[in-house]
Amino acid sequence: MRYRRTPIEIESPEQLGYSTIKNNLAESSFSDMSLDDYGVEADLGRVLLAYGDHLGAERLRRLIAEGSDTLSPDHVLVTAGAASALFIVATSLLSADAHALICAPNYATNLETPRAIGADVEAIELRFEDGWRLDIESVAARLRSETRLVSVTYPHNPTGSMITQDELAALVTLVESHPTARLLVDETYRELAYGDPLPMATTLSPRVLAVSSMSKTYGLPGLRVGWLTCSDDQLMETFLAAKEQIFICGPVLEEELAARLLERRSEALSLVRSKTERHLNIVRDWIDGNELFEWVEPAAGVVCFPRIRPELDVDVDGFYGALLEEHGTYVGRGRWFDQDERYFRLGFAWPAEAELEDGLEGLDRAAAGSIMLER
Repeated sequence: MRYRRTPIEIESPEQLGYSTIKNNLAESSFSDMSLDDYGVEADLGRVLLAYGDHLGAERLRRLIAEGSDTLSPDHVLVTAGAASALFIVATSLLSADAHALICAPNYATNLETPRAIGADVEAIELRFEDGWRLDIESVAARLRSETRLVSVTYPHNPTGSMITQDELAALVTLVESHPTARLLVDETYRELAYGDPLPMATTLSPRVLAVSSMSKTYGLPGLRVGWLTCSDDQLMETFLAAKEQIFICGPVLEEELAARLLERRSEALSLVRSKTERHLNIVRDWIDGNELFEWVEPAAGVVCFPRIRPELDVDVDGFYGALLEEHGTYVGRGRWFDQDERYFRLGFAWPAEAELEDGLEGLDRAAAGSIMLER
């Protein structure tokens, strides 16, 4: 394994220091929340601190599988956030001679762990000009005999794009027709669809795996609880073995708190969706008619991926420097996602309303000082 630190981690707000940022528009999750914010009882004094179930607390796994007729608690492996679930999948399925098709742009871990293994990583490029849509025929044309993994993220980070249920079903059929490939769906934002959410991907086929967590939708990244779902019993045994080699089991206290939150899932999601909708409307009003920036409007989630209009002359480094130094506004630069620096991830559901509005104004002001409209 060859590890390297990525720009998204080196330049993350928590590494830069939250106190150095006035308007943090870089986050990819809902607002950081406390359990009190959700009305969850957090007294853990009587919880026995023994080794936990290696799969994860049964009550928590049952709540994760809730709503599915085909997914059982035994199909759920609780992990330390979605990142460790992605690590387990990559290290279990890939090797130096394996081929992986992974949509891009993407969250860094989805790409970096396969690269660290030495796998042949081929990007399924999503493009602004195509509305960030996934071309399933292109995926089909790139499958090889050595393909072991097809990896997609929906709702998508960083663009907020979506696929339809029919498109997801077509992906499942495509992978089922290939003798060695598995489909991995990072569905961390699934519950933040603006309409009906996609089905839990694992319910569609034993050849499908999925990961999610408490971090993005619920704004609880400090809880460090995620999960991997898989209905292939033999493969699930491999994933469990990987977890046991890394963690043995998860933190009993955190799994208990996550279960308490999911028992109040409906109330929590109502709060999350209400703020997300309000803040999306603020960003929509800001970008409507904007002469400096353009976007593909997100169809789900709490992030979007605007860009500085391509016809403009721009001092990109000057723009980002002025944005933070003069206006206190921070966004996720395009390089976080191996994209042109004209693009940036804008997280609109993390900041308070006044912070979001001030940050958007900062974007305009920084652009005005570093971009010249062509005459």
